Amino acid sequence: MATSSPANPNPDDPVGYFLQDLLYHGKSERTRDAYERVLRRFEGFLSDPDRNPSGRTIAPGEATQRDCMAWIHTLRGDNAESTIATYASYLHRFYAYMTQVGAFESNPMALVVEEMHESIDKDPTRREISVEAMREFVGEIGHPLERAVVCTLLKTGMRVGEVSNLDLRDVNLADEDVRSAYSLGARPRLDGRPDSIFVGTDAVRGQVVNGEERTASNKRKRDTIVPVDDELRRVLVRWLAIRPDSPSPAEPLFVSTSGNWGQRLTPKMIRNVVERHARDAGWHRTGGGAEENVTPHYFRHFFTTHLRDRTGDRGIVKYLRGDVASDIIDTYTHNWGDRVREVYEANIYSLL
Repeated sequence: MATSSPANPNPDDPVGYFLQDLLYHGKSERTRDAYERVLRRFEGFLSDPDRNPSGRTIAPGEATQRDCMAWIHTLRGDNAESTIATYASYLHRFYAYMTQVGAFESNPMALVVEEMHESIDKDPTRREISVEAMREFVGEIGHPLERAVVCTLLKTGMRVGEVSNLDLRDVNLADEDVRSAYSLGARPRLDGRPDSIFVGTDAVRGQVVNGEERTASNKRKRDTIVPVDDELRRVLVRWLAIRPDSPSPAEPLFVSTSGNWGQRLTPKMIRNVVERHARDAGWHRTGGGAEENVTPHYFRHFFTTHLRDRTGDRGIVKYLRGDVASDIIDTYTHNWGDRVREVYEANIYSLL
């Protein structure tokens, strides 16, 4: 790959230049690989005179809006609309960055993306996101707190208020370093249940629970013990290694590392984290409806859909969501807790 100074970038390989800058910006290898697959595919389209509208080999810096639209058209039929939108967002970011650093004169994808958004407005459908695409999304999140919050939402199906209400006493992790630093899993129901999260029905907005007035309610029909797989445990351990001390006697699991240092993350703060990353992925826009925008509630839908499809067991999925009462559980097995963990660990998707 040709090298160029950042002050005067004129790379012979603009895609390589962009990928190298992604590395410098701290993007993960998974994210860089995803960009490279898409951008090299687009580059191959431009180099083939029989496929691109110009009828000649052109470089990415010469591509027009029409060239970009033609390439996106080739994706239709073989890819879901959400995948096409993701690929378009990758190309848009590539051109936006190369224009910003002065390597290209303009961004031909700007109008293309705007037109794609308009078409979504006219025919809104629930966004379909594959596990692979969600994995790339999570891989883009570098901050330990934000990754831990997003992974907890995605791997437990909890509501945003329930994640906000989690205290250290609600989490039991089989990690000696973390256990020596914190008092974890003090809930009696977690005794003898390592790598588990307790989601209670006791948290009510406006009431004091565990020494702190709550800003959200847990809308569960029953207390729930949700398994924590190896992947989520590692993410939570990484967060707890840098978690600031909190002034709250409740010792919240997730606390702010910015302006409200050490204070419990509120549902609004969590929504803002998800929205910011969803916007970066092209999965959220101002004015978009629930069918289009990715939110914490969408993560609950994602969890439900994929785990139900993988297990075929609606009862266990309903239990994990907190949607069933005790008598429903009795119809399955007397050893319910072990049954839930066995099914969950055998079927939960990987995000990292």
